[in-house]
Amino acid sequence: MAGANTLYGAGMLELGMTFSNEQLAIDNDIIEMVKRVVEDGIEVNEDTLGLESIREVEFDQFITHQTTRDNIHNYSSPTLINRKMREDWETSGAKDLAMEAHDHINKELAEYEVTPIDADLLKDMEEVVKKADKGA
Repeated sequence: MAGANTLYGAGMLELGMTFSNEQLAIDNDIIEMVKRVVEDGIEVNEDTLGLESIREVEFDQFITHQTTRDNIHNYSSPTLINRKMREDWETSGAKDLAMEAHDHINKELAEYEVTPIDADLLKDMEEVVKKADKGA
């Protein structure tokens, strides 16, 4: 990302004309994965490259090798994006990403607890509003 430290547009659709809580949750999943790589980098060594494992197996069998299974989530462990095999995904309800995001948002909203504003701060805020209402 060439040093960029701000991501703009999370949750936006239609060039920012529309906002979607579900899109925000999906974008957050992606941002978290990007953030992890930017902050931690990608470790490159004999183990992470898996060269010995590659030498041990046929070309089309590397994906099933234990090294691959041990390291598959190192840089990509999303909350919403489903990485199950198709049969497992279908057995667990076959929810697409938008449905997963919708359920996630509903759960977050149902469980969210509003932190009350400190009474002194609230009083100060009300004074500011009263002053503004008077045009002062």
